[in-house]
Amino acid sequence: MPFCARATGVTKELRNRFGDRFRYVFRHLPLPDVHPHAELAARAAVAADAQGRFWDMHDLLYQHQDEMEYEDTVVYAIDLGLDMERFLKDLESDRVAERVRRDARSAEASGVQGAPTFFIGNRRHTGPYDAETLARELEQLEYEGSGATPTEP
Repeated sequence: MPFCARATGVTKELRNRFGDRFRYVFRHLPLPDVHPHAELAARAAVAADAQGRFWDMHDLLYQHQDEMEYEDTVVYAIDLGLDMERFLKDLESDRVAERVRRDARSAEASGVQGAPTFFIGNRRHTGPYDAETLARELEQLEYEGSGATPTEP
C-alpha cells in the first residue's frame, strides 16, 4: 500500500491543479498477498461511502496502514461520526462485499495487475505516475478533446 498512499497525494495535487475538470474514479483492487487487510479496508471504505464519507475513511485508512484490524476500522468510523449500527451492518453485508468483488473483476478484465493503476480517458497509463507526468497526459487529452487544431508559427 505504500505505492497507493503515494498515489493518493498525486490525485490531490491533480485535483488542486485541474479543479472541477479533474474526475477521479476510485476502484478497489484488494491484493491480500501484498496487504492482508486490503479486503477489510475496501469494505470499510464502501460502508463509509453509504453514509457519504468514502474519502474521509479512505484517508484515515491510508494514514493508519499498520493499524487496520477490524477494531481499528470501527474506531475510524466512530471518529468520523458514522451511524455505527448502519456502518457495521454494511461492513458485513453481501452488497458491500459484492461491490469490492465487482471492482476487482473490472480491474482484471481491463488488464490491471497491481495497484495503483491509472487510466487517462479510456487508456491505461503505463510509466511513472507522478503529478507532472499525469498532468501532461491529462492536458494532452483535454487538448485532443477540444477539437482544436495546432496552428503553425
